[in-house]
Amino acid sequence: MRYRIKRKQPNSKMCLVCGLQNSLGLRAAFYELENDELLAIFRPLHEHQGYPGRLHGGMALAILDETIGRAIMINNSEDIWGVTIEFTSRFRQAVPLNEEIRVTARITTDGRRMFEGAGEIILKDGSVAVVGRGKYLKYPIDKIADFGEEDLGWGVVPFSDDPDDVEL
Repeated sequence: MRYRIKRKQPNSKMCLVCGLQNSLGLRAAFYELENDELLAIFRPLHEHQGYPGRLHGGMALAILDETIGRAIMINNSEDIWGVTIEFTSRFRQAVPLNEEIRVTARITTDGRRMFEGAGEIILKDGSVAVVGRGKYLKYPIDKIADFGEEDLGWGVVPFSDDPDDVEL
């Protein structure tokens, strides 16, 4: 199915998943879709491998957890962030390196102080490689870490290949 992209979410400077100045990070881009799901797009590099030619399982869980945790920002303020309190996953197949990988996530339960979400890593051929579910506390960024706005480096950075819509 084809979905229109409503908005691109911001990236940070040094985050392992979305940091654009982190030379060893995934540098993922996050897009809010018209169906209220969040889409992450990234291309894992040689430095992200576990076994040769395969994305390390911990890196796979990092992108999946980040995507689910960010999904709360779709219908809430950017001041609300998810802090992971529980995460479960199931690996179905290996995630290859050096090709575009997509991650989709959605909020399944949204409470006053906590939310739950689910997501999956989708390969180029459309198959699902990893599925995950998580529980998160809602927190404002100033309660999560001890840094100033300049440390976060938070902003929307347009990429030359940002899509207007996606096929999932």
